[in-house]
Amino acid sequence: MAAHRTQTLVLIGHGMVGHRLLEALAERGALADPAVPDGPGWRVTVLAEEDVPAYDRVHLSSVFTGTEPDQLALSTTEFLAGHGIDLRLGDPAERIDPAARTVTTTSGRVVTYDALVLATGSYPFVPPIPGADAPGCFTYRTLYDVDALTRYVERAGTGVVIGGGLLGLEAAGALRTLGLATHVVEFAPRLMPLQVDDGGAAALRATIESMGVAVHTGVGAAEVETDADGKARRLRLSNGDRLPADVVVFSAGVRPRDRLAREAGFAVGDRGGVVVDERCRTTDPYVYAIGECAQTSDGRVYGLVAPGYQMAEAVADQLAGSGATVFTGADTSTRLKLLGADVASFGDPFAAGAQATEIVFSDGREGVYKKLLLGPEGQLLGGILVGDAEAYGSLKPHAGRRLPAPPEAFLLPASAAGAAPPGADALPDDAVVCSCHNVTKGAVAGAVAEHGLTDIGGIKRHTKAGTGCGGCVNTLQAVLDAAGVERARGLCEHFPELGRPEVYELIRTERIRSFTELLERYGSAGAGGNSGAGSGCTVCKPVVANVLGTLAPELGLRHVLDGEQAALQDSNDLFLANLQKDGTYSVVPRVPGGEITAEQLISLGEVARDHGLYSKITGGQRIDLFGARKEELPAVWRKLIAAGFESGQAYGKSLRTVKSCVGSRFCRFGQGDSVQLAIDLELRYRGLRAPHKIKGGVSGCLRECAEARGKDIGVIATAGGWNLYVCGNGGTDPRHAELLASDLSAAELFALIDRFLMYYVRTGERLERTSAWLERLGGGTARLREVLIEDSLGICAELEAQLERHVAAYRDEWRAVLDDPVALARFEPHVAGVEFLEPGRGRAAVLADGTEAALFRDGDGEVYAVGNRDPFSGADVMANGIMGRRDGVPVVASPLHKQEFDLRTGACLDDPEVALPVLPVPTARP
Repeated sequence: MAAHRTQTLVLIGHGMVGHRLLEALAERGALADPAVPDGPGWRVTVLAEEDVPAYDRVHLSSVFTGTEPDQLALSTTEFLAGHGIDLRLGDPAERIDPAARTVTTTSGRVVTYDALVLATGSYPFVPPIPGADAPGCFTYRTLYDVDALTRYVERAGTGVVIGGGLLGLEAAGALRTLGLATHVVEFAPRLMPLQVDDGGAAALRATIESMGVAVHTGVGAAEVETDADGKARRLRLSNGDRLPADVVVFSAGVRPRDRLAREAGFAVGDRGGVVVDERCRTTDPYVYAIGECAQTSDGRVYGLVAPGYQMAEAVADQLAGSGATVFTGADTSTRLKLLGADVASFGDPFAAGAQATEIVFSDGREGVYKKLLLGPEGQLLGGILVGDAEAYGSLKPHAGRRLPAPPEAFLLPASAAGAAPPGADALPDDAVVCSCHNVTKGAVAGAVAEHGLTDIGGIKRHTKAGTGCGGCVNTLQAVLDAAGVERARGLCEHFPELGRPEVYELIRTERIRSFTELLERYGSAGAGGNSGAGSGCTVCKPVVANVLGTLAPELGLRHVLDGEQAALQDSNDLFLANLQKDGTYSVVPRVPGGEITAEQLISLGEVARDHGLYSKITGGQRIDLFGARKEELPAVWRKLIAAGFESGQAYGKSLRTVKSCVGSRFCRFGQGDSVQLAIDLELRYRGLRAPHKIKGGVSGCLRECAEARGKDIGVIATAGGWNLYVCGNGGTDPRHAELLASDLSAAELFALIDRFLMYYVRTGERLERTSAWLERLGGGTARLREVLIEDSLGICAELEAQLERHVAAYRDEWRAVLDDPVALARFEPHVAGVEFLEPGRGRAAVLADGTEAALFRDGDGEVYAVGNRDPFSGADVMANGIMGRRDGVPVVASPLHKQEFDLRTGACLDDPEVALPVLPVPTARP
């Protein structure tokens, strides 16, 4: 059905799936060139119900935590104008006349079509109960819903979500974010009944209830009771119970929006949905339906975005003329995070009977539940993962196949499994390794072989894998490893022969005090470009900054932001705060050992209230304040320091927290004062920069309530003193810490931890956690005992002395910034002129026409100007990225996901379809 002359395509609906159709048509060259009248291709008219263009509905809840609505936008005016797309917002289709091939909108306008695509989506189902339309009752589907709900809850205290599925739990998270006491009501006997079984639902429920959300299952909603003003006040349940409910959110499923098709006489399924064939064509040969409004050829209506995208691809192929792509069904596997809990399911998670064998791992303490279902021939039928879904990427591609290793290799923690699960070499070629761009392992491996790729950057450029969220980068590296590509020994092209331990030793022994000096003496002359802060890259600059910070007491350096060091720092260290996806920052004051006074709690609340910050208690027993703009940070920290706080260094590769239980102070089982020891440990090692973050924990007895054995440094009280465990961690590859020494006195404990940390700092590779470091060293804890207790290398006294110098030199980094006008100037939202730019460091500026630019000056004085908006995230953060060189080209890396852009042309070196606008460089003031 390719358009060899200009034909008209009408698209009804401009949601995620509808917009994906437009992109797919553009990618195939099937859209008419607006500059060529009557040329070949489709001229598109889009009829949209909402008054805003397509946006990312999947991440709608992020608006509650500070994301601006325009940051969710999927479309741009440039895309629409460049392809001649006529987008009509707020004027939805009212009826279709298939005989005349016209669509009439609510405003009365009539549009003719040669082809019509229905992408009308679905609508929320609201159960027919009394009071469902009262003020205070909402659905949760659009930006309008979010805005209305946000405004209403300002005068509400308790919210109830009706529905405990995916959307319901997401809505519950939204209410909780808005500060409401939250209840979830689910008619089924468990949460997420379509995705998880009883065991998975129990683990999920425990996690959600631990966050203060009340869960009611096996019961329905009977009536929304109102007050004298007619507003919602209570929800009566089917069992007669009543819940307080100032707000009620209906999230009890969706129904296909098929009215237009039904009234036009197209076939509609018995339970709704426009009936389509494998090419997504309706019973009218000129009309297609895609997304949640369609009942596909397998008789299903899919409520997920990914199947909708696949349908859009099938229709795009039809309209472009090839017709090669068909849609006969979709994998409904899914992985998501709900209220802080990882949840995933794949294959057939409910396969039952004698033909299915269940393998289950459950850890009630950690809220982890994993189940695999194997068929009679050992093939993987499906699975459920709750609380720890890291194995999802390895398991999902094997659905329908025999696993390449015993099931426990995928289910058990690494320390218990005895070996890591199989790597990329065990994945089939059709396994999707990058879900953002639907790139398979075979496509990646083929690109590696065809183009001789040797690094992740090359894979990104040739396949687009890794250019989305970045979560598949480790898998991409595994594909390179499986292909026999030898990993480069050095850090990067600027230091091809030096790893982090070698950089550390050179700086320590040669007393090198700057990146420029290290680059000039030991860097690669072949890397190209200028020297100094304008050179380097996103890999070597932060590594050198980290090492200089660690060795500052030895080298006489004062602060991580002094002079050239500021140009080396990643965005987190540059602004001493954690960058979030919307371009704002989070603030984490230190709370040693989790002990905090009532006055300090009040002060934190006042700061959060005064600056409009979202507050959350972290897993490390601290309080995180989210949503601060860069320019707000100094004011926030002045108040916090006045209240007795200091930087918690959550932004750095350094000690984060030392978690504690209440120990012998209150607990009847406590054998040691775990709180005081945790405080002492945290205050001793605060500010120590390391290859990766360091976490600690102290438990007052063997009951292990502080989970110390999941930490890099774990201490447990015994009747004879303290046991020291090392090299544990949670996260993506959890590992239990191993016992290093038993029944230590406090003095012995501190001496041994001093040695352990400084040895790790000296020998750890870039971004290497202590668990991976221990494995790489070889010999396990026996080797550590030789070095750190038996002093086999004769360095123990030296390690202790170096740590003592760190303790003596410690100064709170935020207090130092507030005392330094030069450092404070970097927190201004915009630079006054190019003359204030520091070499190698970007600043945002507002140009004469109002455009916000990111300005950079390299080591030779050349100034570059590009747009400040990161095209991948929509956040205005490019000026905060690291400037450097890649193959001699001046580049800036996005501070969010590290995609690099040529500062001369704006082109993204990791994704050729994306670019930053190149802007005029403002002239310096006389």
